[in-house]
Amino acid sequence: MQLIGLTGGIASGKSTIASRLASHGAVVVDADRIAREVVEPGTPALAAIAERFGDGVIAPDGTLNRPALGAIVFGDPAALQVLNGITHPAVMAESTARFRAAGEADPDAIVVYDVPLLVESANEYRFDRVVVAHADAETRIRRLVELRGMDRAEAERRIRSQASDDERLAVADVVIETGGTLAHTLEQVDALWEELRAGS
Repeated sequence: MQLIGLTGGIASGKSTIASRLASHGAVVVDADRIAREVVEPGTPALAAIAERFGDGVIAPDGTLNRPALGAIVFGDPAALQVLNGITHPAVMAESTARFRAAGEADPDAIVVYDVPLLVESANEYRFDRVVVAHADAETRIRRLVELRGMDRAEAERRIRSQASDDERLAVADVVIETGGTLAHTLEQVDALWEELRAGS
């Protein structure tokens, strides 16, 4: 089994890369989706969040009230550290279980861990390769404004709040340039897939 870390800043085209790899047969494990699942009603992580931050962070239907929690941890590094101390181990445990299941189902599986905050969070996984989706900041701002309807100031703030391009590129084994055409991006992904298949 090969474990590939896939990361990239907001609007970098990372989802396009993950979808293309999945269409070739990769098992894609989505860190963001798991992060939502581990705080669903009835989970130990949600109970721990309520205990630490109070019942105000739980919505009337029992789900996590993300805006209320965000208002507490945004701009408070100590509170954010406490929250991460609850959620990160839960995400890691679930992700690891999915990697193991994929490897047991197919010893030659190519597992892609789609993890936006690979650089920002302390990832203890042993990736065989780290793939970075890369487009310059101006391209990504334009995508956020045109495709997601975000205003420019908010788009710039989101990009600034993440790791810098240099920090991401420093951990890359493979860089997929996503600033050009979709066809060019997919060509690079297809070439990467052939390389991974040859190595499995």
